[in-house]
This record gives sequence, structure tokens and C-alpha cells, in this order.
Amino acid sequence: MGQLEDIVEHMRRFSWPDYLVFVSMLFLCILIGIYFGFMQRKPSTESEYLMGGRTMLVFPIALSLIASFISGITLLGLPTEVYSFGIQYVYVSLGVITMGFVMGFIYLPVFHKLNITSTYEYLETRFDRRLRMFGSVMFTIMNIGYLPIVIYVPALAFNQVTGVNIHVITPIVCIVCVFYTCVGGLKAVVWTDVVQTFSMFGALVLVAVKGTIDLGGSDVVFRNAWDTGRLERPNFDINPTTRHTLWSQLIGGFVYWLQTNAVSQNMIQRYLSLPSVKAGRKALWIFVFGVCILMALCSYNGLLIYATYRNCDPLTTKLAKAKDQLLPLFVMDILGELPGLPGLFIAGVFSAALSSLSTCLNSMSAVILEDFVKPFVKKPLSPRAVNWIMRSVVVGVGALCAALVFVVEKMGTVLQLTMSLEAITNGPLLGTFTLGILVPWVDANSALSGGIVGVLFMSWLSLKAQYAVATGAIVFPHKQMSVEECSYEFDRSLVNATVSSSVTADEIFPLFRISYMWYTFLGAVVTIVVSICCTFIFGRNDPKTVAPDLMAGFVRRYVYRGEDDGKSNSGKMAQNHHDHHHDDGNGKLALVKESQL
Repeated sequence: MGQLEDIVEHMRRFSWPDYLVFVSMLFLCILIGIYFGFMQRKPSTESEYLMGGRTMLVFPIALSLIASFISGITLLGLPTEVYSFGIQYVYVSLGVITMGFVMGFIYLPVFHKLNITSTYEYLETRFDRRLRMFGSVMFTIMNIGYLPIVIYVPALAFNQVTGVNIHVITPIVCIVCVFYTCVGGLKAVVWTDVVQTFSMFGALVLVAVKGTIDLGGSDVVFRNAWDTGRLERPNFDINPTTRHTLWSQLIGGFVYWLQTNAVSQNMIQRYLSLPSVKAGRKALWIFVFGVCILMALCSYNGLLIYATYRNCDPLTTKLAKAKDQLLPLFVMDILGELPGLPGLFIAGVFSAALSSLSTCLNSMSAVILEDFVKPFVKKPLSPRAVNWIMRSVVVGVGALCAALVFVVEKMGTVLQLTMSLEAITNGPLLGTFTLGILVPWVDANSALSGGIVGVLFMSWLSLKAQYAVATGAIVFPHKQMSVEECSYEFDRSLVNATVSSSVTADEIFPLFRISYMWYTFLGAVVTIVVSICCTFIFGRNDPKTVAPDLMAGFVRRYVYRGEDDGKSNSGKMAQNHHDHHHDDGNGKLALVKESQL
């Protein structure tokens, strides 16, 4: 056992050039924040701070979208997923491509026309203030649960390669992120994301090239993957309890990615910072292409790790104590002798975390200002008050997330439970927005009822399922692993060790065994179905009382067939919505302007 500990210690050979590369990345982020916060004209208005003045460029926004969505969880988790279970997950790229078409032609045009800052303003305009608060509260809960994990996972990787305590590195990284987000606004966030995207891609390519050369070529990687069933055709099984199938990845993946892109404030805020719908669609397709490339790189690295460790699985021997430490272990194995390169990789992992964190902080400041402050003040806020609130939110939420890392670390299996919060809120939110855009006869009471039932249903389903996984009642079989040729001693009792459970998988309620890939889909469907059923209780809404610009184009044409697309009703609609929206100081009077209608 002492030999295993010696190897773990040997892996921690982060040298001063590695620290220099890592610190340089953080310092560059600070410089970008200083440039946009002080050297350029300081983002003094709400529109400049949160939306970049709605004049951002397509390519930087597209890279920012990639960086924002791909967190350290993806960079470290996807290679481990492919290493353990094969490439079935990667067929989710089909769902991502489908999402690009649906979002580009249905959701994006609606939001872009409305000149909104918070996505949840749409819910008030289409339904009422209760729905807006419902959406904002769900978004806030999801972010507060998600961000500590975003910070914790790369800190775990840093700990693997340096031995530095995670509670030393997480506050430092949070302070850097809060600083450049706070002083530079959206422009600083976007341009740091650009740097961080190149850092992520560079780190993955570096690992792939060096690892492949060491093994003797990519044919060795693919041959080992094919022989052990890791490289496989799509699984056409229609059983929804199968972890990954073509249908779960195509349909479930499409719905999941649609929610995170089309209605989540984190992403839609970037699309709305572009000057036109056409620019938004360009950014969307660059994002789709970039994410598919990134997933392919992560997947190849997973196959590469297997080909390297095929006869001595470091997860079984506990050389890597946590699954998210598998890739850092591999990096130190192949790059450890080359000063500076491990630092470049860790900088890439932290870049993914920083981009996700800064995006969420910027979005939280938008949501709290627009949804929790402005609707409840009688007089318009002064520019100084707006600036103070936006920056205070960034600092406060950043500090809270750094503190919650202690909770994530101490509560073991709750890491899985916290991640299930995403499933609890995502589906019902997507369902509510979809009702607004596609089903104009559903009113506020029905939509709110559906949303609440959706959240309660998904809470019950995902928490019960996560508990079954955590207690070992549900176990997902891994692909072939071996420890037959390990060159070091380890506890052999670990080889066949499993978590014992008094309940078998067959005794578990079938719904709890459904693949996690269907969760967002289920949440959305339950919300939509319950809302439509509730129209029989609360009554149907007259579709012609809904402002035309609040509906998708093809729905609008159906509703106003023969009435010149509803222009005869536009004045009344704009006036109705103007009645409950005051001027925010930037000339944005009503969400649905008569000129737009």
C-alpha cells in the first residue's frame, strides 16, 4: 500500500513553470477586466454592463457561448464517461444539431424582438408577474446549486496534481472571476471567454496529440476501444430505463440542450447582446459546431485514457480517488516530465470553470435587478443605484458559491443530489416558455399550475432516483476493466467491492429507473400536459388577446389567419402591456412595443 501512496505523491510534480502558466491565465483575465472596466469607457449603463450595448460581435459571442456551456464538469466528466461506458453518450450531438434548427426558427426570433434583458420578463408579458417570479426563482435555485460544483470539480483536479487544498484555490479563483465580471461587465466576460475557449481547446488537443504519440498512433486507441465495445454503433433500444440509447440522446438530448440555450438566462443573454436575429443564428451555429468538436475531443481523450490504462484501471485501484481526477492523473502521467504543459492543461480546466462562473454571475445580476428589484420599486432607479445593485449581486453570489464548496465537499453523495436540481427546474421552465410561445390559449393560472406540478413531480422523481443510485440499488455496469498488469501494489479487495443494498433494481419503481437523459423532457411534458388540462378548470384564453410578437411565427399566422397577422390588435396589446411596465431609464418602456407589433 505504501507503493501506491508513493506513486500518488510522484504524480504531484507541478513545477514552477506550471504554476507560472496557471497564474498567467488568471492574470490575463484580470487585465481584460481592467481594460473594459477602466481603460475603455466604463460600462455605466445597465444595457452596457449586462448586454454589451447590444452591439457585440458574432464570433466572440459564439466562443463565449461555448465556454459558458462547457464547464470543468464536462472537460473532466466526459472523458471518464467514455472511459467507463463507451461512446453512446456522444450521440447527443444529434440532439444538439436538432436544437440549433428549432431554437433558431422558433425561440430566438421571439426573444430578440422584445428588447428584454431578463428572459423571465417574457413570462410576465405573456402571462403575469407570478409566472415571472416562478421562472426567476427556479433559475436562482438552479444556479446556486450548480455553481459550487462548477468551482469544486476543477479544484479537485488542481488538488490531484499539486496537493494544494481545494479551500485555498477556490477563493482565489472566485476573487479573480468576481473582479473581472464586476468591473468589466458583459464585454469583459465575453472576451475572457474567448481566451478561455482557446485555452480549453489547446489543452484537449495537447493531451490528445501527446498521448497518441506515446501509444504509437490512433489505430491503437481505436482498436482497443472496438475490442472492448467502447466504440459502438447507436443503441436503438426503445426501453427508457436504458442509460443511453439513440432515442434518449436524440430526443432527451435535444430537449435538454434546448432548455439550456433557448430559455436559460445564462445563454439567451448572449444571443440578445447581438444586434439582430441573423447575427444570433450565426452565433448559434458556430456554437453547435464548436460544442460537437469539443465533445469529440473529450471523447477521444476518454478512449485514449482507456488504451493507456487498459491493464491497470486507476479507478479500481484508487490511484484516482474520484472519477473527475482520472484525466488530471493521465495528464501528469504523460506531460509531467515537460515543464509548463501540465500547467497549460490545468489552466484550460479552470478556464472552463471561470467562463461558466462569470456567465452565471453576470446573468444573476440581470435577473435579480430586473425580476427581484425593479418590479417592486415605485420610482425608477437612478443609474448609480442600478450599478451598485448589479455589482453587489456579482460579489455576493460569488462569495456564497465559494462558501458552498464546503457543503459540496462534506456531503459526499449530495454532489449527485445537487446536480439533480438542474433536472428539477429545467423541464418545467422549458415547458412554461413553450406554452407561452406555442400554445396561446393557455392562460396564467393554467401555466402556473402546470409549472408547480412539474417542479414537484421532477423533485420527487430525480431525488428518489439519485437516492437509489447513491445507495447502490441502481448500478450501471461499466465496460471491461482490468487490473491484471498493475506495476504497483494496491488493496485487492477493492476489485470486486460493490455498494451493498437491501433493495434490488427490479424492486424499484420503474419510473425511478428511467434514464437521466429523459428528465428535462419529462419535466417539460408534465408541465405542458397539466397546463393544457387545467384550461378545462380555469377556462381557455382567447388567442387573439395575446400580442402577436409573443408567439412563434407559424402560430401567429394560424391564429390571425386572414387578419393581416394581428396588426389590427397590436395597439391594444401594446397598451395593455405598457400599463404594467415603467421606464427603466434606458428608453425601454414596454416589452412589446407598438412599433414592433
